[in-house]
Amino acid sequence: MTATSTTPSNRSTAYRVVNPATGEVLEEFPTATDDQVAQALAGAQAAFETWKDVPIEERAKVVTRIAELFTERADELAAIITEEMGKPLSESKGEVEFCADIFTYFAENGPELAADQPIKPINGGRAVIQKLPVGVLLGIMPWNYPYYQVARFAAPNLMLGNTIILKHAENCPRSALALQQLMDDAGVPAGGYTNVFATHGQIADIIADPRVQGVSLTGSERAGAAVAEIAGRNLKKVVLELGGSDPYIILDTPDVKAAAEAAFATRMGNTGQACNSNKRIIVTEDLFEGFVAELTALAKGLVPGDPMAEEPGTFAPLSSAAAADALVAQINDAVEKGAVLHAGGRRIDGPGAYVEPAVLTGITPEMRAYREELFGPAVVVYQVADDDEAVRLANDSDYGLGAAVFSTDEDRARAVANRLQSGMAAVNAAEGEGADMPFGGVKRSGYGRELGPLGMDEFVNKRLLYIAD
Repeated sequence: MTATSTTPSNRSTAYRVVNPATGEVLEEFPTATDDQVAQALAGAQAAFETWKDVPIEERAKVVTRIAELFTERADELAAIITEEMGKPLSESKGEVEFCADIFTYFAENGPELAADQPIKPINGGRAVIQKLPVGVLLGIMPWNYPYYQVARFAAPNLMLGNTIILKHAENCPRSALALQQLMDDAGVPAGGYTNVFATHGQIADIIADPRVQGVSLTGSERAGAAVAEIAGRNLKKVVLELGGSDPYIILDTPDVKAAAEAAFATRMGNTGQACNSNKRIIVTEDLFEGFVAELTALAKGLVPGDPMAEEPGTFAPLSSAAAADALVAQINDAVEKGAVLHAGGRRIDGPGAYVEPAVLTGITPEMRAYREELFGPAVVVYQVADDDEAVRLANDSDYGLGAAVFSTDEDRARAVANRLQSGMAAVNAAEGEGADMPFGGVKRSGYGRELGPLGMDEFVNKRLLYIAD
């Protein structure tokens, strides 16, 4: 069966590079034709028929080469995403290095993680649980980490023997093409990894195609719900990594200034555009005033700058003008309803998508900022009387991605962390980050896990093989 879009592509140029620091349109790319989508599906299925039978140790050599190419091309790859979505150049390089770590981790550990698991039958005989590839997978990836999001999906599944069709964000076409070239050069077989500049209608048809066995999406709640609905109608498994509004709880600290600096640096990572950023900072009453004062001074000390140059004391643009306007609207809504804006929150005049880093307190449930994810440089601080109030506030969210708790008393912090409704929790650290650390959430933050040993357990046939005596 071939894919034919129910809403035929008009070959629009939805995929384009707009430098968010200048507003300049740098390059445009036409969307895929229906024939190109059909070819991608046929190629992915054909590649699966051979790739699945390649010994995993041989697949590991290709995955290792992918890691090596990330390292060899680090400067080139980093410059692409800084220009596409505004990430500070040093962070772009860090993202590329992390991708190399992810592919290396799965190349080295994949054979063991995918090995047969013996079980002891009660009634005799022999049995193992096999981990077998399932087939063609669709990845739908966002713009905020153009390489990392792909890496954590692609690395374990290429190791397993699955093949991948990748639909990237419309504002990241150059990084999408750079990834395709890297995969090709590393020796991924033709059809094993295929980038497609698909339309939304074409994506619906790809999901429905019987050759596609699963979908992984990282993105908004709305996108996740739409994809999950289509996948559900077609009985396809889905992994969703959606939004987050992570609590970052400081119960006590011997150094308020240092704690504020660490919290601010975490929040400003990727200019606040990370799903698991510390979007709700919760501090005890005795720390609150000094903590907010330190954050305010840090925010006021920054000026807009070129993310390529990354001069000290500057902040980068958001990914787009639309993203900047959306954040300012959320901040203005909070202020109009009584929140206190201690710093920033204003859209910088000019063509770039810059928003002054904001510090907000006094957020209440009737404000959008209480329930919605603030995807940008906005620091929200709440004060609480005790640990119980911190837990209630932290859990009063539709999201459940990550959480962090800080205290000089590790037992106290761990007790609070154990009560939080999240897919990930860290004690005395912003997060547990690494290729070996599973990533994912609960509630409206999605379901499924990526990275670590759980990353190879999602799109796999956990088949029972029983042999009678």
